[in-house]
Amino acid sequence: MGSKSEGPVIRPMRKDDFDDVVRIDSQYTGERREEYFKRLFDEVLNSEYGVVISLAAEYDGRVVGFVAGSVFSGEFGIPESVAYLTTIGVDKEFSGKGIGRELFDQFVTNARAIGVKKIYTMVDWGDKMLFDFFRNSGFRPSSTMLTLELEIP
Repeated sequence: MGSKSEGPVIRPMRKDDFDDVVRIDSQYTGERREEYFKRLFDEVLNSEYGVVISLAAEYDGRVVGFVAGSVFSGEFGIPESVAYLTTIGVDKEFSGKGIGRELFDQFVTNARAIGVKKIYTMVDWGDKMLFDFFRNSGFRPSSTMLTLELEIP
């Protein structure tokens, strides 16, 4: 396990991380998105789904961060394998300590190891902190993809 001098241990996400992941996410969203995370954990823990990269950061035996995303090959007319980083979070108590960076770097390493050449994500324009994190991680507006939205009344 990581200690205060060693930093966090980055490891695969496990079933027993569920409550911590929901707790950390709720610090940012203001709600407990248990249904979303039940689906995510179902994907993570059941190999019948496609490739999912999911990691947790553990510090002194406590989950303090997480990241997850999926790998696709051929979807949306894109011929190469790409990854979509779908969720990331760091316990606010540990914010600014590089845990998000370590999680993201390991996500990239895992994606590269299975042949992924591009990683996509989406960010709410109003979420400056997350937008800045991704910008500082090297993300730029895509030159090949455009997210379209249709609001259904």
